[in-house]
Amino acid sequence: MSVAEPRTIVLFRHAKADWPQVTDHERPLADRGRKDAAEAGRRLADTGTPFDLALCSTSVRTRETWKLAVHEFPHRPKTVYEERIYEASPGELIAVLNETPDDVQNVLLIGHNPGVQGLADILAGEAEDDARERMDRRGFPAAAFAVLSFTGSWKSVEPGVAALRDYWAPAE
Repeated sequence: MSVAEPRTIVLFRHAKADWPQVTDHERPLADRGRKDAAEAGRRLADTGTPFDLALCSTSVRTRETWKLAVHEFPHRPKTVYEERIYEASPGELIAVLNETPDDVQNVLLIGHNPGVQGLADILAGEAEDDARERMDRRGFPAAAFAVLSFTGSWKSVEPGVAALRDYWAPAE
C-alpha cells in the first residue's frame, strides 16, 4: 500500500454503559447500548470501508461495543485491545495511531470521551457536507462515530491532517 493512497480513520465512542457497583473499567453496556452498538455496526458496514485494523480500549464497555458492532461487518478486521486507549487524551490517541504499520489502510478506533471527540475535532482540518455541523450540534454521544480520511503515513497523523467525511450518532 502506497502512502499516497487515502486512508480512513473511524473514531467510534463506546455505546451507552450501565452503572453497576463495579470499577469504571469494568462497566458493561446498558440495554440501550447493546442496541445502539449493533446499529452503529450496521451503519459502519454500510460505509463499505474494508477495515484492516480495529484498535479497541480494554474496558468492558468498549469490548462489548466492538463485539456487537463487528458482528454486522462482512469481514472481521484484526483487533488489538490497547490499554492506552482507556482514558486517553487526543495526543495519546495520536501516539497510538502513529504506531500503525503503513501496510494498514483503514483503522477503526473504539474508545472513550472526551478523547475520541477531542481527536475528531483536532484531526479534521476540513469537513464534507454537513458532517462538521452535525458533529458540533450533537457532540459525541455514546455509540457515535466520525469517519475521517487523510493521505500519508500513519506517522504523519497530526492535528488538521484529515478531512471529516461522515458522522453518525444514534437517535436520542
